[in-house]
Amino acid sequence: MEKLKDKHVLIVGATGSIGEQTVKQLSQSGAIVYSTSRDADRLITFTSSYGIPISRQFEMDITSLQQVNEVAEKIHQSIPAIDILINAAGIGIIKPFEQLTDSDFRKSIDVNLMGAFNLVQAFLPAMKVQKKGLIINIPGVLGKTPMAGAAAYAASKYGLNGMMKSLREELKRTDIRITQLFLGGVDSSFWDTIDLKVQRDKMILAEEAAKAIWFLCQQPISGVISEMVIQPFNHQVI
Repeated sequence: MEKLKDKHVLIVGATGSIGEQTVKQLSQSGAIVYSTSRDADRLITFTSSYGIPISRQFEMDITSLQQVNEVAEKIHQSIPAIDILINAAGIGIIKPFEQLTDSDFRKSIDVNLMGAFNLVQAFLPAMKVQKKGLIINIPGVLGKTPMAGAAAYAASKYGLNGMMKSLREELKRTDIRITQLFLGGVDSSFWDTIDLKVQRDKMILAEEAAKAIWFLCQQPISGVISEMVIQPFNHQVI
C-alpha cells in the first residue's frame, strides 16, 4: 500500500458530509490537503481546524470552468501536479419524472457530470506531465443501478461512470489511475432536501465512507482498484 504522508491531495466538495470526514481522515494521515467548496466561510472554519492554511483553501463552483481553471493554476504555481484528485461534490434531485423541471435536469447534469468534466480538464494535463496520479469520483450506486424517482440523478451519474471508463481506456498506458466509488445510501446532508421516507439510521455513516476513500488513496502502485461498491448492510441492491 502507498503511504499518504506528504501526498498532495485535492478534496473537492470539502464542506459536504463525506468531504468533511475525508478532510479529517487524510489530514490526520499526513497528506498535504487542498480543499474547495462553494461555501468559503464554512470551508475556512472547518479546514483550518485541521491545520490546512488558507493558501490551500479555495472557494470554487465546479460548474464554472473558469473558476476550476483558476484554482488549478493557483495550485500548480506551488506544485507540479496533484497526486490525488477526489471529487466529493454533487447534487441530488430525487422526484417523480413528471415533477422534474428542465432546471432540475440541467442542474443535475451541470454539477454531477459537467463539474467532473471541468475538474479532469483542469487537473489531468499536469498529471500527464508527471506520468502519474489518481482520480477518485463517487458516482454512487445510482450510477450503476436505477431507482424510481432518480431519472435526473441517475442520468448524471451514469454519464459520469461512462465518461471515466472511457477516459480510463485513454490512460491505459500511463500510471494515472481512475477509481469509482459506488456508495449506497449515506447518512449525509444529501437527504436533507429530499422528500422521501428513508431510514437514515440504517445508512452508511459519512465517517465510514471517508475511510473507504482513505483506503482507496493508498492502493498499491502495481495495481488499481477500478471500482468499489459499499452498500448499507440492510439494503444491498447490487
